[in-house]
Amino acid sequence: MADIEGFVRSMPKCELHLHIEGTLEPELKFRLAERNGVALPYRTVDEARAGYDFHDLSSFLVGYYQGMSVLVTEPDFYELAYAYFEKAAAQGVEYAEIFFDPQGHTSRGVEFGTVVRGLRRAQLDARRMLGLHTQLIMCFLRDFQAEYAMATLLESLPYRDWIIGVGLDSDERGNPPAKFAAVFARARAEGYLLTMHCDVDQENSIGHIRQCLHEIGVDRIDHGVNILEDPALVDEVRRRRLGLTICPVSNRFVTDGTKAAELGRLLDAGVLVSVNSDDPAYFTAYVTENLLTVQRELNLGRDQMITLQRNAIESSWAPPAIRRQILDKLAALNS
Repeated sequence: MADIEGFVRSMPKCELHLHIEGTLEPELKFRLAERNGVALPYRTVDEARAGYDFHDLSSFLVGYYQGMSVLVTEPDFYELAYAYFEKAAAQGVEYAEIFFDPQGHTSRGVEFGTVVRGLRRAQLDARRMLGLHTQLIMCFLRDFQAEYAMATLLESLPYRDWIIGVGLDSDERGNPPAKFAAVFARARAEGYLLTMHCDVDQENSIGHIRQCLHEIGVDRIDHGVNILEDPALVDEVRRRRLGLTICPVSNRFVTDGTKAAELGRLLDAGVLVSVNSDDPAYFTAYVTENLLTVQRELNLGRDQMITLQRNAIESSWAPPAIRRQILDKLAALNS
């Protein structure tokens, strides 16, 4: 067990499902709150962590959006992102695709440019000082109107070179992918790659996955383990080599378990499943802890852990040189 744990900790990693606002650790949250004069409902860091008592997606989102209130200035977003980049680099992450939620900020008066400039500066510094390559994915909040998403898309266009793709997250109830079909069609026309959350065990989960594949034409699906309810869709994503970015530890907070068994079935079926950390500050598990959770529950060996990282790279939107670099390092582990 010690040998496989050490192997997992040391192997090069790729992370594809990481909400940068979900990396806001309580210590930084309190520091930014004091700097920006924002009142928090907790008196101490320990109280804040104790308050992370989530039992479903909706209860998690309440705390998630409350936490965003401390992010006000460009330096705030820089500090948020760079803190994650340092943690990721220390865990062996060599490439990461980062979700950010601009509407969670513009809806409370923070300018779009303030958000993206802070994140971009942190990306450049992480590449220079940590050797970590990252790309940004702009997510729309599905519980807002499609018109607001379209306006946000248009607002992003001056920063198009800084953003690789668009996604869809937040409360899935009553907010199917088809609601945003026109927004995603325009995003595709502007050159963005497309992904969407299909959260675990939501109402009409399989219908939403079907919409992502057949109406939206996504390049990847986030979460998505409910695809097992329809073997024809499993065959389709395997044939099309579309990735599913699965987040085991966060699953345990919002549904009845990690869904590691379902991940294992998809892995055995040849689907491009990867393991990611989602909102690690709230679920107290970064990518290494998520990988170790899956390894322990499924008793996976070295070859299977390498396969999970190869899956991540294959389903990533990484530049060819970065992709080749990490694949070569993974190949060397078996030499």
